[in-house]
Amino acid sequence: MTSTCLITGGSGGIARALAATLRAQGWRVARAGRSLDRLDPADDDVLIEADVATEAGASKAVAEATAAFGAVPGAVVNAAGAILLAGITRTSEAHYRDCLAANLDTAFFTAKAYVAALQQVQKEGGSGAGRLLMFSSVAAGIGVGNHAAIAMAKGAIEALVRSLAADHSAMGLRVNAIAPGLMATPLTAKLVANEASKKAISAQYPLGRHGEAEDAAALAAFLLGPGGDWINGQIIALDGGFTAVRPMVKVAG
Repeated sequence: MTSTCLITGGSGGIARALAATLRAQGWRVARAGRSLDRLDPADDDVLIEADVATEAGASKAVAEATAAFGAVPGAVVNAAGAILLAGITRTSEAHYRDCLAANLDTAFFTAKAYVAALQQVQKEGGSGAGRLLMFSSVAAGIGVGNHAAIAMAKGAIEALVRSLAADHSAMGLRVNAIAPGLMATPLTAKLVANEASKKAISAQYPLGRHGEAEDAAALAAFLLGPGGDWINGQIIALDGGFTAVRPMVKVAG
């Protein structure tokens, strides 16, 4: 039986990389986003127009993916999100609300819709098993300058992952999150737009480079597949050692 996955935030760099990785492994993929115009067709992906920052939009995404696959998706990945780099006094109320909607609301309502769909299957005598994957950030685990709102949103996602795992593991739902460092995607293109900025950012990571969308896709595919069958309620760092390692700094002179 072919594995199926719904990916929200489907026009983003990580979502596209993950979709390509899963397709290569034989999965059927649905990608959901707020605008079909931004969901460029790729192979036979199911494309769904839905704003998963709302309860109705998230329910629509899960329902349309279910209809396309003929069953509730075996996995759901909330790859929706946005970056807000600003200290708290430079964060307007509108920017704050937008940041929480793009990151935290999408995670909450996508999870709610997916869990409800699995519970309905279970009520009808089927399996409630599934895989739910979210994205946090290194900024949720350690203090990083100019990340007040985004760090708060991602920290809440990590708490949500643990809570969902506590509530729904017994039905066979595995819930995890990846906490990446800076990944080179269209969303972060301005941050790595020239060699000087790319070099400065890469120097912050012990392995000497920033992340790529394919790094996140490879780890996500592992967690969604059989290799991740006994991984649950975890926040897994994908950051080249950023949150765990402090290399010795050599001072000249």
